[in-house]
Amino acid sequence: MLNASIYIVFALLLIVCSLLLLVVLMQRPKQEGLGAAFGAQMTDQAFGAQTTDVLKKGTVFFGSLFMILCFVLALLMNMRFQQQKSELGREGATPAVIPAVATETPADAPAAPAAPAVENLENLVTPAPAEQPAPAPQN
Repeated sequence: MLNASIYIVFALLLIVCSLLLLVVLMQRPKQEGLGAAFGAQMTDQAFGAQTTDVLKKGTVFFGSLFMILCFVLALLMNMRFQQQKSELGREGATPAVIPAVATETPADAPAAPAAPAVENLENLVTPAPAEQPAPAPQN
């Protein structure tokens, strides 16, 4: 349930982010910059003479909604982290990543040869001796 709510809030956050971006780009700056590229006449017809007031209110609304959704998403992610942390603490010090090895073999299966026991692990780790370079011929 927690993961589903995280995905829903994240999807809403993406939608609000794109709407906020569009509202900000539709605003007409004093120097007629990028807002004029979207057609100032179209926004004037759609929203009336008070276009700048509508776009400013939309910016404030979407900006506030963006901040609230970011805060809610942070809380949900923290709750999921705490839940995973408590589940790991209940399992103990050994994580459940190590698979269990079956000790019994079926009666029909042939017996596998036993691996030789290693008595001294230091012999396996020691590097091979480095070769000495051949001496240079003397003139």
